[in-house]
Amino acid sequence: MGDVTQLLGRARSGDADALDAVFALMYPELRKVAHQRLAPHRQKGLLQTTALVNECYLRFREADRVVPEDRNHFMAYGSQVMRSIIVDLARRRLAARRGGDQRDLTLDTDLGDGAVGDGLPEREVLDIHDALEHLARLDERLAKVVEMRYFGGMDDGEIGDALGITDRTVRRDWDKARVLLARVLK
Repeated sequence: MGDVTQLLGRARSGDADALDAVFALMYPELRKVAHQRLAPHRQKGLLQTTALVNECYLRFREADRVVPEDRNHFMAYGSQVMRSIIVDLARRRLAARRGGDQRDLTLDTDLGDGAVGDGLPEREVLDIHDALEHLARLDERLAKVVEMRYFGGMDDGEIGDALGITDRTVRRDWDKARVLLARVLK
């Protein structure tokens, strides 16, 4: 049994410092996953890697009754939390653009980096979120596979362990989910 699994066991038993120790051990891996998820939106400034990992930590601490069983369950839950953080931020930013933090523009205002319009990272995030919600209504496991791979950066073996299925089933679910998501995202 690994260090992470032992620490998670202690956290489930009420050791408040054990979850902090898990985050300390998993921090580099969480940063790597966060960086991969945010890289396509880096130019548009959706969110910084460190901010995403720190917010993930805070949400884990707030939900102290949710303590995963092992490293793969930890990363699976982390992928859910990261998805939630990114989607919440995208919603807030789009709401602000619709008038929440409206400012006056003159005709000669330079829009700068071109971050206004349909190419918004927030819109992309919400489109993916909506597609995953639709997929979850069709098949919950397919949505979890996508979430763990896309938001959690997990490989087939890790996803299989977390869901209690084989690597081959994960690959089939991933292929099926990609087809269904492609239809929804058209």
